[in-house]
Amino acid sequence: MANIVEPKLIAGNSNLPLATSIARRMSIHRGMTVGLVNTRVERFNDGEIFVEVFENVRGEDMYVIQSTSNPANDNLMELLIIADALRRSSAQRVTAVIPYFGYARQDRRTKARTPITAKLVANMLVEAGIARVLTMDLHAAQIQGFFDIPVDNLYASPIFALDIMHQFRDRMDDLMIVSPDVGGVARARELAKRIDAPLAIVDKRREKAGEIAEMTVIGDVTGKTCIIVDDMVDTAGTLCKAAELLSNSGATEVHAYITHGVLSGPAVERVANSVMKSLVITDSIAAPAAVDKAPNIRVLPTAPMFGQAILNIWNGTSVSSLFEHDTLEPIYEGFFKS
Repeated sequence: MANIVEPKLIAGNSNLPLATSIARRMSIHRGMTVGLVNTRVERFNDGEIFVEVFENVRGEDMYVIQSTSNPANDNLMELLIIADALRRSSAQRVTAVIPYFGYARQDRRTKARTPITAKLVANMLVEAGIARVLTMDLHAAQIQGFFDIPVDNLYASPIFALDIMHQFRDRMDDLMIVSPDVGGVARARELAKRIDAPLAIVDKRREKAGEIAEMTVIGDVTGKTCIIVDDMVDTAGTLCKAAELLSNSGATEVHAYITHGVLSGPAVERVANSVMKSLVITDSIAAPAAVDKAPNIRVLPTAPMFGQAILNIWNGTSVSSLFEHDTLEPIYEGFFKS
């Protein structure tokens, strides 16, 4: 095995601020500069993607930082082409750091003659030469089984727990964690355990995809500060309706902690005009400019967690240690302290 002095980071165009922040955090942890490999990622006039790596990567341990968010197809192709370029340049190992894993909602066949696109994407990543995947809050945990390579799935809940214990430290007894649907109960229960809070569920019945016919709250939310927990918010229609339902059911305040802020179309405007006191997302997806102007949307950083996870993978040490908020607190270096 070649002697690898330092892990090397390379970034696509999907979320350059996060990639830069990860490099900065790793520099702090290492006590030496960890930069992004000098790379050209551009498009020809017909939309074809071209990649050129300007540094020697032979025998190196490479980490490609690229969320496959909107535009999902372009960002996915960038990731595949960068991986292929590194493999053909004799990189020893290529790890795909995918903070937001696109196509994860297509993880099973819900009706006849439909694809399982998450499995197709997994096959493409492996075929491109990727040896390992590092991601956060997969929409469906079973997607890890679609790969024949190691997949490390980080969780945002430890970061959320730290933020909640800071933001609501004077009223922890009044909190109630809420799952916005039955399918998200496990995720909500896990956060509820971390902060020792009760759990409620919003049960929704759909007449057809994208349209909700009826929503019901399972649990007594009267006088509670409700915190909705989910893995992604897209158009925010369901989220805002759930918040309104909780408020009408007696909740004193409604907040939401959601990992991936897809925020398509009118989402930001809907959240800004909703009854929600706050929506907290992470920077796994580069936030649209409108988020900065929204009075009730906050963004939590994931760079400390991803930076440490990359170092742990490179060192061959445990990634699962980052699942505990006690481990993350010193990594975030007082970010959540008063």
